[in-house]
Amino acid sequence: MNLIQTLEKKLSEENKWEKTISYERNEIITFQNSIDTNLYFIENGSVRIFIEDEDSEHTIRFGYKNNFITALDSFISEKPTNFTIQALKKSNLKVISKENYIAWMHSSTELQELWNVLLQQLILQQLEREQDLLIKSPLERYKRVLDRSPILFQEIPHKFIANYLRMSPETLSRLKKY
Repeated sequence: MNLIQTLEKKLSEENKWEKTISYERNEIITFQNSIDTNLYFIENGSVRIFIEDEDSEHTIRFGYKNNFITALDSFISEKPTNFTIQALKKSNLKVISKENYIAWMHSSTELQELWNVLLQQLILQQLEREQDLLIKSPLERYKRVLDRSPILFQEIPHKFIANYLRMSPETLSRLKKY
């Protein structure tokens, strides 16, 4: 059992989830400039986290079945997020507030250690993402993401993966033939 499954199992066994919310395809879960300190677990469906600027969107992360997601900047700072979280498919998300989650985390050394390891993994994932953005070759960016997360290509529409990889959908389509 991986760390995410372990954490979700413990939250479920101890009845810590506060509610489950269903979102329709393309529905916004968290709006940019809102405060959202909830932690979500995706029971089914898929979501993307993106940032908007003047006239475009930049996808920075995806979540799908059996993943945790949050507006991490807002979760940590309790200030408005720079990100939007959107359901890409009909999705059911379990929800726990930061306040309840942190209180639960502090109830045991084992839980604190589990949370620390998960945060370390998240930091490493973000470093991988930064490296991906610095790579000039679209083919190499594609291969790195495919190696790291092959399920992504089954769960997420390709136009969003192309955006994540900073390339056109046509370029992604060509690269998939290699």
